Amino acid sequence: MDLKLNDVFKPKFFGLFKSGRYNRDKFISDLIAGIIVGIIALPLAIAFGIASGITPQQGLITAIVAGFLISFFGGSNFLIGGPTGAFIVIVAGIVSQYGMQGLIIATIMAGIFLVVMGLCRMGAIFKFIPYPIVVGFTSGIALTIFSTQMKDFFGLPLDLEVPAGFIPQWICYFQNLANINWVELAMSVTCLVICFSWSKVTKKVPGSLIALIVGTLASVLLGKFAGVEFATIGSKFPELADGLPMPKPVAPQFDYETIKGLVSPAFTIAILCAIESLLAAMVADGATGKHHNSNTELIGQGIANIVTPLFGGIPATGALARTMASIKNGGKSPVTGIIHAVVLLLIYLFLMPYAIYIPLSCLAAILVQVAYNMSEWRSFKYLLRGDRSDVAVLLITFFLTVIVDLTVAIEVGVLLAIVLFVRRVMQTSSIDVLEDHHLAATESDEIVSPEDTEYLDVPAGVDVYEINGPFFFGLASRIEELSSVKGQEIKVRIIRMRKVPFIDSTGVNNLRNLCERTSKRGVTVILSGVTDKVNATLVKFGVDKEIGADHIFPHIVPALEKAKEIVK
Repeated sequence: MDLKLNDVFKPKFFGLFKSGRYNRDKFISDLIAGIIVGIIALPLAIAFGIASGITPQQGLITAIVAGFLISFFGGSNFLIGGPTGAFIVIVAGIVSQYGMQGLIIATIMAGIFLVVMGLCRMGAIFKFIPYPIVVGFTSGIALTIFSTQMKDFFGLPLDLEVPAGFIPQWICYFQNLANINWVELAMSVTCLVICFSWSKVTKKVPGSLIALIVGTLASVLLGKFAGVEFATIGSKFPELADGLPMPKPVAPQFDYETIKGLVSPAFTIAILCAIESLLAAMVADGATGKHHNSNTELIGQGIANIVTPLFGGIPATGALARTMASIKNGGKSPVTGIIHAVVLLLIYLFLMPYAIYIPLSCLAAILVQVAYNMSEWRSFKYLLRGDRSDVAVLLITFFLTVIVDLTVAIEVGVLLAIVLFVRRVMQTSSIDVLEDHHLAATESDEIVSPEDTEYLDVPAGVDVYEINGPFFFGLASRIEELSSVKGQEIKVRIIRMRKVPFIDSTGVNNLRNLCERTSKRGVTVILSGVTDKVNATLVKFGVDKEIGADHIFPHIVPALEKAKEIVK
């Protein structure tokens, strides 16, 4: 068991110092990058916490604890972990329905799912999720985040109850147009402009941090000298005025009914976490030329999501923007992520009391920028040019995320991914009716010189079908359709399988059914070109006994000889 675990769980941090390649220069690069990324993560962690329906310190605790654990146990040299916008919708829904205890249980369950996925070596599977599905629910999440921030962006009253659904939200907003606070709106627009334009000044310091500082200073100064009051973190969370409580371990209260109700949301969290972290890791690999271990990354993400909620945190995953900021600022190893967590811890201990002065309109502007960056509208527009199946998958996933529910969208998205994968694989398999002049006396896939190739004569009463690709369900019925079209009296049917790399249990069952239906009409089935691998599968399921071992051949020539004996 230990050997198997060592094969699948190899954290990059654990091997960092064994290699002897980590030195003082790399540490200095990691230190600088970690400090910068920690500063970048600060406003996002606070904003994600509030937008998720919890407190700002819980968002920051998530960035600290999960950020440390993801870098310590993860399978990537560069991935920076923490709360991300993708979880805002699902977290807010769980908190509103099950409370904080429900969120803790769901996050722990998601962490367990992730660890199991990693141990079962499922990391590579997530690479097969179709791009339209990823863009569909990512764009849907972005639009949902944008929608939820309009209350604070327009400065609507704090006591206004905004419905949860996308359409009801906008009905509520239009009904309260008269209650827009133009001063708050001006603050939001100003901060939003800073967020988008600050990169023209410098890319070293994020615009969201500058917007946070400018918005907070403006709120304090305008309140002191002009009597202009803004809705702030302190006004939304008055309990923070007495200082931030130190995080304490939380003991979740497990019960069967709660666990049963949270299986679906927990699965959604796990899938989101896996997709987002592994996509970010692949992008980081492309930017650095390094390679991550996807199974180790899943286990590391799982550990982080099991431990973080015990300190009051929320779900966390790898964050692409922070990861790329780390790489661009010289990050070399997982030490960068650990330093970023330490920086956030120091900020939490010494600077968070000042967070009560941060305007909610400023945080709303930051989240609008996050939503824009998540929207992938260029990719969305590009995919609309694709074939109808891709467009349908994109729009179904998108509208389910926005209109119905993210959990439903993820479940349907996974189902669509499976259906699309099977459909594409099925397209690689085909059945051809071979006529006399097509029946080459070779089992090779390539004919170098057609004019020198020997062709075989097919006797009357014998038809030959060739299967190209894996033998999946549907091929057996296709043979039946083709045989009915031929409309001739057949005594022997040869199924040539030289280009079948493998046959699964479904294919075996369909082959057995085909042989049974064919034999009832007095037609004998002969298999030719059967590889050792395919033959081993047929023997395992006893098909050789049903068809007859003397009716299964590795080459077409003896198969034709057998057919001639039968039709005489």
